Amino acid sequence: MTIAADPSMLNPVELFMRADFVVKAIMVGLIVASVWSWAVIISKAFSFASLNGQANAFEDAVGSGRSLEEIAAQAGPTPSHPLPRMLVIALSDWREARTRGPLTEGQGNLLVSRIDRALDSLIARESQRVENGLGVLSVVATSSPFIGLFGTVWGIMNAFGAIASAGNTNLTTVAPAISEALFATAIGLFAAIPAYIAYNKFSIDAGKFTGRLESFADDLQAAVARRLGAPASSDPRREA
Repeated sequence: MTIAADPSMLNPVELFMRADFVVKAIMVGLIVASVWSWAVIISKAFSFASLNGQANAFEDAVGSGRSLEEIAAQAGPTPSHPLPRMLVIALSDWREARTRGPLTEGQGNLLVSRIDRALDSLIARESQRVENGLGVLSVVATSSPFIGLFGTVWGIMNAFGAIASAGNTNLTTVAPAISEALFATAIGLFAAIPAYIAYNKFSIDAGKFTGRLESFADDLQAAVARRLGAPASSDPRREA
């Protein structure tokens, strides 16, 4: 004869209320970690969508044939997006150098090298900024299953102790206690899986965005080199 399962065995609230104090603390911690990771996921999703949208619009403007000076003037002196900010930095250094008169070959190489270093510094800062929050997702993704497993082991140990004290090993007695313990592992996986998927996706997105910045920096360096009449493929670090 098949015994119907107790509905409370599948009720998360009942499972939580019947759990041991340590298991409850673990469950609460995992739920908080899950909420925190989801907050980061939503924030990063909107952030990357905004960054890439603005980058697409800026690259379209650059590819439209308009002068770089016109595009920089439209962006303003202190643009928030890194791509127009890179353009403003490069043109500012270019104008400053040109106000001193015609540049010699050595002065031109120094100018290209100075612009290159300024752009590299900006790219490094922006790369760190777009990766903010990914550490939270990494920690939640890697630690939540093990924390949940610890709660399960603790709960099973207590369940077996209670069963031994009662002297009853009937399945209807064992199953609810085991369900409470396994619920901790379920919460751990619930927290870890979205965090793991989001961490990998946003890591790829961050790498792609950094690549866009580096590509534009190379284009700016080549544009300045062309204006100076120097070979665009030259390495200013070696020539400076």
